[in-house]
Amino acid sequence: QVQLVESGGGLVQAGGSLRLSCAASETIFSISVMGWYRQAPGKQRDLVASVTTGGSTDYADSIKGRFTISRDSAKNTVYLQMNSLKPEDTAVYSCSADVPKSMRLYRYWGQGTQVTVSS
Repeated sequence: QVQLVESGGGLVQAGGSLRLSCAASETIFSISVMGWYRQAPGKQRDLVASVTTGGSTDYADSIKGRFTISRDSAKNTVYLQMNSLKPEDTAVYSCSADVPKSMRLYRYWGQGTQVTVSS
């Protein structure tokens, strides 16, 4: 089972930046896709960004041009650099890892980290 530990959340003013980190307990080469999701109060959890083992990335339209997902294979860590933050970016951000095993795909989640953007 993959353990994911997020860090880097906090309170920031609108226009500011934060960098979230997600450290995996095993090599990220065994993880086909790592992603960042967010859930605001009263709303569903939505995909923010994802990165595959091959380095392909995908972003939600609402954050394109402001957020960047990247990974450090040596540290088994994925990052989400968030710039030009807006109050509507306020949410709990969670890291996910999709791991293929025995012809099935398993998804693991971190505990989440709170991001609050004040206006």
